[in-house]
Amino acid sequence: MRRLRQLAQRTPPGRERYVDLLRALAITMVVLGHWGVTAVGYDDGRPAGHSALADLRWAWPLTWVAQVMPVFFLVGGYANAASLAARRRRGGSAAGWLVDRSARLVRPTTVLLLVLAAGAGIATLRGADPAQVRTVVWFATIPLWFLVAYVAVVALTPPMYALHRRFGLAVPVALVVLVALGDLGRLLGPAALADGNYLFGWLAVHQLGFAWYDAARAATGAGAAEAGATPGAARAGATASTTAGAGPRGLFRRGLPLSGRAGALLLGGGLVALVLLTTVGPYPVAMLHIPGERLDNAAPPSLALMAAAATQLGLILLLRRPAGRRLRRSGPWQAVLAVNAVVLTLFLWHLTAAVLLVGLLDALGVLPTPPVGSVAWWAWRVPWLLALAAVLAVLVAVFGPVEARTRRPPATGPAGTGSRRLRAGLAVAGYAGMLVGLLLNSLAPKTAPEPLGLPAPALVAYLAGAGLLRLLRSGRVGRRRPG
Repeated sequence: MRRLRQLAQRTPPGRERYVDLLRALAITMVVLGHWGVTAVGYDDGRPAGHSALADLRWAWPLTWVAQVMPVFFLVGGYANAASLAARRRRGGSAAGWLVDRSARLVRPTTVLLLVLAAGAGIATLRGADPAQVRTVVWFATIPLWFLVAYVAVVALTPPMYALHRRFGLAVPVALVVLVALGDLGRLLGPAALADGNYLFGWLAVHQLGFAWYDAARAATGAGAAEAGATPGAARAGATASTTAGAGPRGLFRRGLPLSGRAGALLLGGGLVALVLLTTVGPYPVAMLHIPGERLDNAAPPSLALMAAAATQLGLILLLRRPAGRRLRRSGPWQAVLAVNAVVLTLFLWHLTAAVLLVGLLDALGVLPTPPVGSVAWWAWRVPWLLALAAVLAVLVAVFGPVEARTRRPPATGPAGTGSRRLRAGLAVAGYAGMLVGLLLNSLAPKTAPEPLGLPAPALVAYLAGAGLLRLLRSGRVGRRRPG
């Protein structure tokens, strides 16, 4: 608590605290949502989990708010733009930004993968079926699907922010058009045309984060924003309607309109589009995966999910000013800081907590498996969530410090032209290795016999990429030391 108070007191007055709140709320909703809709039963005498949403049709419209991946990419775009712009103002390079930006992502993810691989290896050596080991690890690593897309958009931030500075809001509009074309491929063929939506959809929302940052920064002056800190919500909200439109107008404007009127238009327009797309149009109502549905709105992102993102953005803008005022209070702000200090740890380990709890209850012979929607199933929700929260709290206490203590690498001397090019190439190679590793794991069948729970090529590729980025952050490669 003392450290939180110190962090709260040291918060720059111009920081957009609302962005941190949105990140904390989004991760909380993801964790509680995954836990809440998990139905546990037995398959061939072994515990198995699946989503209960298929049996809860009345809850499908609730996913229009509960599907918060767009919020993650929105605030990620804001934070990445703020950090990159601050690095550029200090004379830094895009390659250096990519290397340093990887630290907060790589360290918690590497710990998760190594711990799961070690646990799976021990289980295999003790006689466990490698296929069953893979199934357990597959479930625990479901959150890595999100990281595949997020690591990709982080790696693309420098060129995409340059496009944003030149073409403004026309960039996300063009990306949404590409999403719509991908959906046509899913509906009419070829289905592979939609594969690009995994990138185009999340890039579109990420670009809106750039526009939010530019609007807020323009509202209070170019010098107010630093890496991770942006102009205050109250002042930005009061003047954004006039300043965000400065410079290019229309689709080429760089600033997102932040007024309450803009929020109401986005909320209303997005909601109308969402209703039409899911009733008259071919899209399912649920914004999360439902087995048996013709389309999946989330994997890859669909035009309906883009409409849901617009609806959520409108609501976010409407709540921005009142939320910003409350966050000026020490108590709420300390709570937001506490969650954000371990936000990735919470996300990465929350399904591992479910695996551990189910395994423990099964070993004790007291694992409840009531039918979905029954009175017993609903009654079990509260103790289920409380027990999961307790397990996750232990995991965060053990592994959270890895994330919370991540520090920015020490400053080093400027690199020459050759060193800068080498550093840029190695940074791209590091991100590529991580992406290949994460993607190979996500695409591998969940029942494939894997003694380490993870495909060996996936683990090697990821660790090679992460290790290269770690070497670059240490300053031993691609930098010239002063002196």
